[in-house]
Amino acid sequence: MLQNYAPILILALVVAGFAIANLIISDVLGKKRRAIGKADAYESGMDPVGSARVRLSIHFYLIAVLFILFDVESIFLIPWAATVRTLSAQGLGPVMFFEVLAFVGVLAVGLAYVWRKGGLEWDR
Repeated sequence: MLQNYAPILILALVVAGFAIANLIISDVLGKKRRAIGKADAYESGMDPVGSARVRLSIHFYLIAVLFILFDVESIFLIPWAATVRTLSAQGLGPVMFFEVLAFVGVLAVGLAYVWRKGGLEWDR
């Protein structure tokens, strides 16, 4: 069984060895020049202004979590929609419909809660 994976293991070792060898060789043979501005932060060709420690509102993170929540909803709904005919042919159509209805209902209640609390307002 392990013989089947031996070529993959050998390739992984060769690749890792090649990468490590390149890093060591470039460090040993490379020129070490200290230049003004070489270690400075680079952002779109402009000099950095101000501190990098900017405080952001928690609202941005809440919107990101809501996006992920409803993105996951679509991940679960698309396969269900693709197999609904097959499930109906097997007699599972009504059961699956009510399960998906309950799933969407729970998400709708969550959306209503966030909407009521003002979690979707940008100008706060």
